[in-house]
Formats: sequence, structure tokens, C-alpha cells
Amino acid sequence: MKIMIISDTHREKRNFYKVLEREKPIDLLVHCGDLQMDELELGAMAGCRVEAVAGNMDFDARLPREKVFQIGAYKVFLTHGHLYGAHFDDGELRRVGEEEGADIVMFGHTHCPQVKRYGDMVILNPGSTAFPRQADRKPTYAVMTIDEAGEAHYEIKYV
Repeated sequence: MKIMIISDTHREKRNFYKVLEREKPIDLLVHCGDLQMDELELGAMAGCRVEAVAGNMDFDARLPREKVFQIGAYKVFLTHGHLYGAHFDDGELRRVGEEEGADIVMFGHTHCPQVKRYGDMVILNPGSTAFPRQADRKPTYAVMTIDEAGEAHYEIKYV
């Protein structure tokens, strides 16, 4: 199973199209918020199911601020991160992830990629395909794969 994870596209689709063509076929597209476009449009472009949440710049009332869903055997807590102090540290995200019983917490907002493991929990931010803020300022996204044994693997990729 192949999952593409993006965030903070802010209506900028050019790099999204580029990475989608590179990564297709995908089984699931996860958007961690600040898409500023219709998630149905994203799903139509990706040709698969989309899980998306609203970010601080998304004003579409149809998108939830957070959600919990399954990817294989993994319980995922998805949020943009701005409601949990993501700019300061990931402590609140870890706390909420633990409360939700999540195996994986996916978030955005900082525009900086990260994959951190805390015990059995993974905290993942794909960065931004449009407006990166980490030191090298290169647009990023993440790919999660689940192998035949059901084991998850994570990779931050550059556009």
C-alpha cells in the first residue's frame, strides 16, 4: 500500500501535479491542511481516496479540524497542528495522539518536514510542496508504504 502525504499547498497545484505524476499509482492521499482547494478535486486528480483536514487558512466548513482513521493496522490522528502548538514543539501533538490511541500523528502548519518516533508512535509532518520553511527551503512531501508484512515505512521526499 502506498500513501502520499502532503500539506500546506495553499492553492499552489504545480508541485502537487509534479509529485503526483512521480508517485502514481497511490492508494491514499492524505492532506494535513491549508489546501485552500476542494478535497474532491484532489481526489479526482489523485484517483484515490483522500483524507484531509482544514488548516488555519482553510475556511471550507466541510473539512473537519481533525480526524481519526485507519491505514492498514495503523490508527492515524490527522490534524493541521495549529490548534496544538506545532510551531513550538510536538508535545501537545504527542499527548493528543496518546489520548486517541494513535500509532501515527500526521500534521502540517510548520511547513517543515519531520518524521520522529516516540516509542510506538510516529509523528510525521510532510513539510510543504509550495512554501517550505526548513533551512534548505526545498519543497517536500512524504510517502508512507506498508509492506507485505504490514510494516509501515516513511520517507520524506523532495519535489
